[in-house]
Amino acid sequence: MENLNQEIINAYEVIKEGGIILYPTDTVWGIGCDATNPEAVAKIYKLKQRAETQSMIVLMNGEKMMYNVFKNIPEVAWQILDLSEKPTTLILDEPRNVAPNIIAADNSLGVRVVKEPFCFKLLERMKKPLVSTSANISGQPTPIAFKDINPEIVKGVDYVVKLNQDKVAGKPSTIIKLTNDSQVKVIRK
Repeated sequence: MENLNQEIINAYEVIKEGGIILYPTDTVWGIGCDATNPEAVAKIYKLKQRAETQSMIVLMNGEKMMYNVFKNIPEVAWQILDLSEKPTTLILDEPRNVAPNIIAADNSLGVRVVKEPFCFKLLERMKKPLVSTSANISGQPTPIAFKDINPEIVKGVDYVVKLNQDKVAGKPSTIIKLTNDSQVKVIRK
């Protein structure tokens, strides 16, 4: 537990200064930053060699943070989150209070509510959403373990979280797009 708390402090210090981190999530290793900081978001796009037109998702730790970013959350979103047995990313319309360069061209944003202890506690400390994108160069396979992460990515971040580096990741999350007019579309199972 002491390591967990120290890693949260270390990661938070880097994030609040506009840095980017490499960290374990509830699915695969992710690259993250403060989702309200456009300069930090731009650093991630540059590191991943990814076009800013390809949006990234954000992690949140509950209802309060969700309502800070989305004024309208379809009721079905809460039902999906309650019933999901595995990590689920929801793409919702009309985000606000986040960096503009993280919002997709159709004015939507992917969000996943996390329960994983490191991410959850880091979000508690940040009081802001955390960017989460797979720890790979755009177009390359998503690494399923820390040892598989491209050294360019490891060197390119400001901090590498020293937790779960021996764990093999599960599958990436299910992705479901929910529009404000109640359309539901499964993007990835």
